[in-house]
Amino acid sequence: MKTSERAPAGGPPPFESGWGGDGNRHGESRRIAMTAMYVVFVYLVMTFATFTSAMVVRRGLGSDWTTTPLPAVLWVNTVVLIASSAVLEKARRLLRARQRSGFEKWWLAGVGLSVLFLAGQVLAWWQLRSAGVYLSGNPSGAFFYVITVSHAVHLLGGFAALVYLSWKAHRGELGPAKRTAVDASTLYWHFLGGIWVYVIVLFAIWG
Repeated sequence: MKTSERAPAGGPPPFESGWGGDGNRHGESRRIAMTAMYVVFVYLVMTFATFTSAMVVRRGLGSDWTTTPLPAVLWVNTVVLIASSAVLEKARRLLRARQRSGFEKWWLAGVGLSVLFLAGQVLAWWQLRSAGVYLSGNPSGAFFYVITVSHAVHLLGGFAALVYLSWKAHRGELGPAKRTAVDASTLYWHFLGGIWVYVIVLFAIWG
């Protein structure tokens, strides 16, 4: 490490030069991580495409399909999820620009918005149950629960990554691997946000 790159006494460790680390080892690890993320994206597309196909087929099989009323909180929740994605992207770019303190603040804000979204999901399910929409009743309601719960489960994996990276940032441990994880986690969150918008539109039209 050059003298000019050394951290002040008692301060956080400096960033390594480059993005994703120096040398072939870190570059290869980053390529593997991002490739794995794209494989996950393909899996998610196939999963929700399967749900969609099953839903459309089931809707046309009988006359027992009743439109599921979407609680208003779902639209608020959609805005919250889009906002969390934008905030995390802002944090990612700040980290790329080596503005660590700004990254920590924006990333933590993104974590807070993700908690708000998950809480909103629980509220939406509770409101549907209160309105008499159950998993074992109307097939539209059953599909809504299955699809949104599946989305929430995948989102929880991303949320765990966000919390872990926030903790690492607080400890000043944002080395090459962690910065790659920030990129991957942000992309994953963007992707799940896109899937959520698709799900809401699907139920608004076909639900």
